[in-house]
Amino acid sequence: MKLIRSVLVAALCATTWLFTSAAAFAGSANVAVAANFTEPAKEIAALFKAKTGHEVVLSFGASGQFYTQIKENAPFAILLSADDERPKKLVAEGLGVSDSRFTYAIGKLVLWSKDPNAVKGEETLKAGAFNKLSIANPTAAPYGAAAVETLKALKLYDTVQPKIVMGNTISQAFQFVDTGNAEIGFVALSQLMPNAGGSRWLVPQNLYTEIRQDAVLLKTSAGNEAATAFLTFLKSPEARAVVEKYGYALDPKSGS
Repeated sequence: MKLIRSVLVAALCATTWLFTSAAAFAGSANVAVAANFTEPAKEIAALFKAKTGHEVVLSFGASGQFYTQIKENAPFAILLSADDERPKKLVAEGLGVSDSRFTYAIGKLVLWSKDPNAVKGEETLKAGAFNKLSIANPTAAPYGAAAVETLKALKLYDTVQPKIVMGNTISQAFQFVDTGNAEIGFVALSQLMPNAGGSRWLVPQNLYTEIRQDAVLLKTSAGNEAATAFLTFLKSPEARAVVEKYGYALDPKSGS
């Protein structure tokens, strides 16, 4: 009996040591995430923690605002931008690790309304039978820049400009439509994946520059194991499946 008790105690101690050791080696990293990628980022972070024990602390906002904050020494380890220009700039300015940058998602722009009869393609914009058109701030948010580019390609920007209401982020632009403060708005397709309601027009790619969303590791966190592991996980089949689930296209060169 004493022998059995001793074996059980030893096994319990070994199990406790394994859990304690795993917790001790687990790390964390602060990640700045473009607002359009909010829901997929949450799912990927949960999968990452379950698989590695590491935790990523997510902050959501406009890519332009994050870029400014990073230049002012905000304590982020990674930027998941809504474009590829800001990560490129961070590398060029000596703030980003050059060989860490890759395209984690390719975004798609959608004109959306909660009214199931409101959006009927580009004709909705040409008819102008709406009072408010929501877009994200084109200076800070790449989806806002894509919306302006689309309107200019259709030669409608000057006509609809007085009706534009501008959100600071693509999340706020979505909220304007979702709450009825704007009848229609340009949003990210990813924001509509859980929402089958209303009416939408998937804007043809030839009307705006491809929205290549790049990730970059910041030099201040080059030695952060949790940060480097998260970027590796973002290229994994598990993470890429989540990205596709939310309506993004994938760059075949970015898979692990």
